[in-house]
Amino acid sequence: MRFLIPNLTLTQRLAAVFCVLLLACCGASAWLQIRASDLREKEVVQSISRGLAGHIARDAALMDANGLKPDAVRKLFMQLMVVNPSVEVYLLDKDGNIKAHDAPPGHLRRGHVDLAPVQRFIAGDALPILGDDPRGTESHKVFSAAPLVSAGREPAGYIYVVLLGEEHDELAARVSASGVLRTTLASMALVTLLALVAGLVAFGLITRPLRRLTDAMRRFDANGAPDDQPGVPRSPYASKDDEIVVLETAFEQMARRIGEQWRALTRQDRERRELVANISHDLRTPLSSLHGYLETLSLKADALGDTDRRRYLAIALAQSAKVGRLAQALFELARLEHGMVAPEREAFALADLLQDVFEKFELAAESRGVELRASIPPRLPPVVADVAMIERVLTNLLDNAIRHTPSGGEIEVALASVDGKVSVTVSDTGPGIPAALREALFQRPFSSGGAQRGGGLGLLIVQRMLQLHESQIRLVDRAGRGTTFQFELAAADVTPGVRHAE
Repeated sequence: MRFLIPNLTLTQRLAAVFCVLLLACCGASAWLQIRASDLREKEVVQSISRGLAGHIARDAALMDANGLKPDAVRKLFMQLMVVNPSVEVYLLDKDGNIKAHDAPPGHLRRGHVDLAPVQRFIAGDALPILGDDPRGTESHKVFSAAPLVSAGREPAGYIYVVLLGEEHDELAARVSASGVLRTTLASMALVTLLALVAGLVAFGLITRPLRRLTDAMRRFDANGAPDDQPGVPRSPYASKDDEIVVLETAFEQMARRIGEQWRALTRQDRERRELVANISHDLRTPLSSLHGYLETLSLKADALGDTDRRRYLAIALAQSAKVGRLAQALFELARLEHGMVAPEREAFALADLLQDVFEKFELAAESRGVELRASIPPRLPPVVADVAMIERVLTNLLDNAIRHTPSGGEIEVALASVDGKVSVTVSDTGPGIPAALREALFQRPFSSGGAQRGGGLGLLIVQRMLQLHESQIRLVDRAGRGTTFQFELAAADVTPGVRHAE
C-alpha cells in the first residue's frame, strides 16, 4: 500500500485503508447475509416438507411382491409435477441406486445417491441436511426421504424427494435479475456510501489536531523570538487526558525549551566573542608597554643611567605581573566554567577569614588613602563552604573596591545572620556602576566611559564560585554608597573547635 500511494497524507492513507476495509466488510456481510438467507430458506423448506417422503411411502402403493409397480410410479410422478413443479421424486434401491425418476431425457447426471445424508435425515438430525442432486454432478440440495418397506421386511429402497429442483433454480435465477434484487443491492450500496462518508468525516475530525500539530511543527523556528513561536490551538472541548492534547503540550514545551536553549547558546556565543575581544584589548596594552620598555632597555642599555634603568625594569615587571594575573584569571575562569573545580566544604568562622583578607589589603588601602571597615555581629554562626574559594571571592571584591574608591573613601564589609544563612555585604564610596552596564555586569568584562574597568574577570570568577555554593551575588543600591555587592552562605550548627567573632 505504501508503494502504491507514497504521496498521500496520513489522513488520506487512513481514509483509503478505511474505504478498503469498509468495502471488504460490506462484501463479506452481504455474502454472509445471502448465505444465511439461503440456509434459512432451505431449513424452512426442509422442515415443512420433512414428512413428504414418508407420506408418499405410506399412501402410494409403489411396490408389491414382485418389486416396483411402474404404473403406480408413473401416476405418482404426474400428480407431484402438477401439485409442485419444483419437487423431484426418485426411487432408490437399498444401495442408493436410482431405479425410477421423472427427469426429462438427458437431465439425469448421476445414477447413485449417497445414503449417509438419507440415514441422518431419517434418524432426525438437525436441519438443514443436504443430499446429492441427481441432476447435478457437484450440487447438493435439501430433500425429504423415507424408507420403502414391503410386508414388514427390511427396507427394499427409499423415496428420495429433492425439494428445490430445477424449476426452483430457474425461478430463482429469474428473480435474481428482477427489480427486487436490484433494489436490495442499491439499498446496500447506499448504506455503504453513507457509512463511507461518515467514516471520512470522522477521520477528518480525529486527525484535525494532528494536522494542527503538523502545521505548528512546520512553522517552528528555534531561532525565532518567544512571541513568534508557533502555538497549537486546542478545542475547548478537548480533555487534558487526550493523547493528542498530551502530544501538543509536549511539543509546545519542547519548542519553548529548544528556543530558550538556542537563544542562550546565541547569547553565550556573542558574550564569548566579546570576552575574547575585551581580553585581547586587556592583554595588548600591558604587552605593548612591556615590549616597549624591554626594547628601550635593549637599545639604550649603555646610555641609560641606573635610575632610569631601574624605573624601566620596575614598569616592565609591573606590566608582566599584570599579564600574569590576567592569564591566571582566565585559566581559573575556564576551570570553573567547565566544571573542573568542586568546592571542598567545611565549617569555619567567616569573621576570621575576613580578618585575614583585611590584613592582605591593609597596605594597599593605606597607600590609596582608603579605610577598611568590618561590621561583625556577636555570636555569628560559622558557615559551611570552601575556605579557599570564599577567600578568593572576598579578595576579588575588595581588590575591585580599593581600585575604584577615591582617596579618603571607605570600604565596608558587613556580616549578618539571616534565616539560617550568613549574609555578606561589600560596599564602597566610589562612583558606582552606571545603570547601562549593570545588566551585563556578571556576564563579561565591562567598560566605563570608554576605559576598561578592571575586575570584570574577577566578578565572573566570583559569580561562578558562589554558584558552586548554591548562592548568587547581587548588585544592590544603598543610600550614600557607590557600589554594593551582596551574597549569602549557608550557616552551620555551632560545633566545638570552630571560632566565632565576639
